[in-house]
Amino acid sequence: MLPGRSCRRLPDRYCLANWQKRPHAACNNNNNNNNNNNNNNNNNAQHDDRKQTNANNKDSVIINYISLIVYYLGSLIFNKLRRMAGSDHDDENESVLDPSEQLNRPVDNAFNQQRIEAWSPILDPKWVSIALIYLGIIMIPVGYKIDSIQKDVVEMKVTYDAYGHDDDPIVRQCGINNTYNADHNCNITLTAPRDMNPPIFIHYELSNFYQNHRSYYTNRDEYQLRGETTAGDDLFCSPLHKLGDISLNPCGLTANTMFNDIITLVEGKDASGADLQMIEEGIAWGTDLEYKFQPARGFKKEECPDDIGCTPACCEGEDWSCQEPVVDKKDGLCYRYFYPDEDTVQYLYETYPKIVSPLEHVQNEHFVVWMRIAVNPDFRKLYGWIDQPIAAGEKITFQINNNYVVQRFRGSKTLIVGTTSIFGGRNSTFATVFLGPGYFFIVAGLFFGFKLFYKPRKLADPKYLHLKED
Repeated sequence: MLPGRSCRRLPDRYCLANWQKRPHAACNNNNNNNNNNNNNNNNNAQHDDRKQTNANNKDSVIINYISLIVYYLGSLIFNKLRRMAGSDHDDENESVLDPSEQLNRPVDNAFNQQRIEAWSPILDPKWVSIALIYLGIIMIPVGYKIDSIQKDVVEMKVTYDAYGHDDDPIVRQCGINNTYNADHNCNITLTAPRDMNPPIFIHYELSNFYQNHRSYYTNRDEYQLRGETTAGDDLFCSPLHKLGDISLNPCGLTANTMFNDIITLVEGKDASGADLQMIEEGIAWGTDLEYKFQPARGFKKEECPDDIGCTPACCEGEDWSCQEPVVDKKDGLCYRYFYPDEDTVQYLYETYPKIVSPLEHVQNEHFVVWMRIAVNPDFRKLYGWIDQPIAAGEKITFQINNNYVVQRFRGSKTLIVGTTSIFGGRNSTFATVFLGPGYFFIVAGLFFGFKLFYKPRKLADPKYLHLKED
């Protein structure tokens, strides 16, 4: 409505529709103001018309109020009748089946019906400052304790073959460049910096080798590894499922790229002066050996008779496929064995004859360790362990039979000898995970505490509310 205009100059429906936006008295005041501004030339007929219009507006408002009241009462009555009809219908449905037999009826308890009382704390500055300081007080001592435990770990490591490290004297002595199965021997001597208590673990470490690549770790036949000899086709293992007409058992990239350097402890004394012995058993998970890796179906072995002894005659007969018997490293006895379809299948002991015994097949622990996929491209795997203490300053010599090429993937090979803690091997960044946030929490808690002390802010103070102005 334009200022200076009277309601009566507009159509009645406009004034009636806008009555709720502008009270009736205001409309009258507006009319009075307009009348005061008009000249005295307005005659009595116009005044009578204005009174008639106001009377008509009052009647329309009364009619509208009556209509709203009737509509409201009718809605209440209708909703009441509808609820009554719905409850009768529900009772009728429940009478069809006894409630005790209604299997899908929700359990009436606080948890299922979401009636559990909840605690919703208000994080005011006071409690936030106190919580941050307490967290810092807890995390900083824990970080220093972890750091002291990590410092007790003794570790010796040397890289003996690597891409782009031809100037390193050890790499020049032990490296094989791109010569596969080079059968190159070299010796590595390590000196214990401190006393080392058993168990002392020997690891090999590879860098830049992505065992976790999907095309690599899925390229295996799990049925074949569990003993099934009928699997191993190109469905799981392509392209390494056959060599010409010879099938591979086990097949796949993972099994046929096993780390095949041979690490031998050749010299070293323990704290009592006895020769050190490296143990290569107990390095694989027991569950892997029991459930995931089993001999090929049809494989059998038998101790050679005493009258024949450990001679090629022990393998004579159609029941045995061996050319000569094999001595088991575990018990020192001589055995003959049989593998099915050996003329058309190349088994693991034939792929890695220097590492895998015919009596072990896929249960060789070095193979089982390799088949457990590493997450990171730089990883270390357990090769053996020493169950004897080593005094500080003792020299330990290992012979490396180098066969595994790392030049092609631009990686490196490292020999690691060391002890462990409850957190595993040495990890200097583990303590930092606690120390860094701990100090940050202390500083943040003190900052918010001083802020609250010198310039407090009352919680829920309405003066901090700012309304957006139009």
